[in-house]
Amino acid sequence: MYVADSRAGTPDTAAASAESAARPRAGRRLAVVAPTVLALGTVSLITDVSSEMVTAVLPLYLVAGLGLSPLGFGLLDGIYNGFSALVRLAGGHLADRGGGRHKWVAGAGYALSAVCKPLLLVAQTLTPIGLVLAADRTGKGLRTAPRDALISLSSTPENRGRAFGVHRAMDTAGALLGPLVAFLILRETVDGYDAVFTVSFCVAVVGVLVLVLFVPGGPPARSTSTAGTPAEDCLTPAVRSRSEGAPDSRATAVSPREPGTGTPDITSAGLPDSRGPRTPAEGVTGPAVRSAPAPRPTLRAALALLGRPELRRIAFCAVLLGLATVSDSFMFLLLQRRLGVPDRWFALLPVGTAAAFLLLAVPLGRLADRAGRWRVFLAGHGALLLAYGLLLTSWHGTALPFAVLFLHGGFYAATDGVLMAAASDSVPEELRSSGLALVQTGQALARFVCSLAFGAAWTAWGDRTALLAAASALALCALFSTIVRPVRRTPSEGLV
Repeated sequence: MYVADSRAGTPDTAAASAESAARPRAGRRLAVVAPTVLALGTVSLITDVSSEMVTAVLPLYLVAGLGLSPLGFGLLDGIYNGFSALVRLAGGHLADRGGGRHKWVAGAGYALSAVCKPLLLVAQTLTPIGLVLAADRTGKGLRTAPRDALISLSSTPENRGRAFGVHRAMDTAGALLGPLVAFLILRETVDGYDAVFTVSFCVAVVGVLVLVLFVPGGPPARSTSTAGTPAEDCLTPAVRSRSEGAPDSRATAVSPREPGTGTPDITSAGLPDSRGPRTPAEGVTGPAVRSAPAPRPTLRAALALLGRPELRRIAFCAVLLGLATVSDSFMFLLLQRRLGVPDRWFALLPVGTAAAFLLLAVPLGRLADRAGRWRVFLAGHGALLLAYGLLLTSWHGTALPFAVLFLHGGFYAATDGVLMAAASDSVPEELRSSGLALVQTGQALARFVCSLAFGAAWTAWGDRTALLAAASALALCALFSTIVRPVRRTPSEGLV
């Protein structure tokens, strides 16, 4: 949702103002995104400070501190990045079926991840660490689809990419701060890793409190059945009270014409409406035209969404490209080996990716709204392919880490929120969480497989050969995804 005109409309223009607010004019620039998006962005910012503190030190902690092999690290990294796939669909289904439980399902996920942070203090071997990481990613799986559904339901189709871009930018601000905090803690304390995990837990608790106190309890109400069109939050107070059935001070004793009767249509001023009878589709709501409650979503209906050709193609391409997407942790380990980065500076490598993501998320989200979401999504994978290529060359210049991390952050800015915006256009409101969870689940499972395969290839053939295989696979998958891209849609419907 975007903020409606702040000036209070007169009684004669209230209905027209509400209708124009619900249907933004072409080229109209709306100043800010919905409060729901900003509140969720704040929660994600705080939570990402906590999560990225752990993520920044975890590869070095496991490989250098605990002595895990690349294959063992690949297994844990796969769990960390892919285990959430097993519960994302369940989280989306619970949020949809609960009729407004989006906030509380997401809150349960945030709380579970927070509880797991101090457990890393006592986990010292592969099995307990794997269990803790699996529980942490279960929390992420529960919260992701309901959170993205709240963002989608609070935005118009024409500006959904910008809304996701704003949220991802705030999220990435936390990802930028987290490694910096971890770096400072490691530098100033003796038991650095334990201190990082303890502070991470405290920050995560703050994020949960912000969610409980400031995020609305459910998606915004709608005046129509059109997916992606905000309604009640865009209305002036006078129109909102009328839409909820409250009596209007200008109403007369003559009722509006009902279908099939000869009673003339009367406006609230007591005069015949020159436009004729108005219907719910034209933006008028009230007791006489209130639609029947929608049936509760079912898991079968959620899975049936894959029968939609456009969503099926989006999910298929996301899975295909995920199979060739090397995880962040492996990218940072490759860069460290290539440049000989000292251990104490390793935690700063994610800062470069986060800074590029933060810089590009909103511009690329707006570009996706105008030029096409699928084009931007594929271009993001092209940036990742270039990053692979730079790591495979013999270049050892000073600019190498900056170029690789900028391309890596650009990849996320062009794909993360843009993919959810593209998928949202193909999913009805009542199944929005479940539909997004289907795409997220497929992508996360694919990346889980990629982490296992890359770790095994690194152990068997070395890091350079493993990266060359990943780059070749990504090029082929991107080419195939270009051929089978989703059906092109008009800008007003959400270009993909």
